[in-house]
Amino acid sequence: MSNFRLLSAAEQVAGHLREEILRGNVIGTAPGVHRLAADCGVHRTTAEEALRLLGKEGLLIPQGAGRRRRIVMPKDYNPPALRVKILLYQETDRTLSYVLNLQHRLTDAGHAAGYAPQTLLDLGMDVKRVARMVSETVAYAWVVFSGPREVLEWFASQPVPAFAMFGRRRNVPIAATGPDKVPALLVVVRRLVALGHRKIVMLLREEQRKPQPGPLPRAFLGELKLQGLSTGSYNRPDWEDSGDGLRRCLDSLFRVTPPSALILDEAFLFNVAQHHLARRGVLAPEHVSLVCSDPDSAFGWAHPSVAHIRWDSSLVMRRVLQWAGNVSRGEDDRRQTFTKAKFIEGGTIGPAKSK
Repeated sequence: MSNFRLLSAAEQVAGHLREEILRGNVIGTAPGVHRLAADCGVHRTTAEEALRLLGKEGLLIPQGAGRRRRIVMPKDYNPPALRVKILLYQETDRTLSYVLNLQHRLTDAGHAAGYAPQTLLDLGMDVKRVARMVSETVAYAWVVFSGPREVLEWFASQPVPAFAMFGRRRNVPIAATGPDKVPALLVVVRRLVALGHRKIVMLLREEQRKPQPGPLPRAFLGELKLQGLSTGSYNRPDWEDSGDGLRRCLDSLFRVTPPSALILDEAFLFNVAQHHLARRGVLAPEHVSLVCSDPDSAFGWAHPSVAHIRWDSSLVMRRVLQWAGNVSRGEDDRRQTFTKAKFIEGGTIGPAKSK
């Protein structure tokens, strides 16, 4: 008992903050004096002294007046595994090869990766409902699939690290990755126009359409105009984001003024549309040209081969794993990367049917 020493209030606060940092619960920068004092129920001078003690250890580095101290992890620091939750756009996303690969790769890296109890569609894309679900779920980091801008902005404002896989991520301060499909989409439109198509329709998920059109639909309509074609809601229709909603949209499109070409935003949309149109006797490329804006492993087995936009999902996985490693080491990683995409002309497109 000769080495027993009572810790001062400042030393206790410093110990608490040190533990939170080493556990990965506080990353990037330390809380400010007022925030730390409020969280620990101490006077601001005690909080100031606690931060000074951690600075003396080398764990915190001052960044100037009015700026929070930067965290510098010890050289021998062994980062803890992250408990990562994957928030999917919809339940069927679990079957996507790169979603399954992501969970396995995170697990292989030593992290505990699982799915959120609800999807964005389950939650109606509502920020308040997303916030409630997140508050009730134990997670140290989040990966959000195809999030609308409002949801991603909310995640970016939270202390828990988050990563945006696809979605409306541009100009949002959140780590993100995904394919840059705009250049490839412009090639698709030009190729269809060269084949004589004048009635080209693009079907997109709700997060790409609302509340304002994202980069992909804007580029699509812009290129149609550059090609001398009139544009309107016909080219980018709104529809209920469900299987029945997609089928109703297709029935409506082909009832009066059938499109000569359809561009579908995801592989499962392409498969549903192709199957539904075939039941109506509408085949590709005999009656309509079909293009998917995403790759799918099943496309290699299809006959005719599927025209689609291809991108390397391994580069996307690599970026997520890099982010998870950085976050587990206490870094505030918000870098965004974009993967190149390429149009692969398959057998589901052909010359426009003459009237």
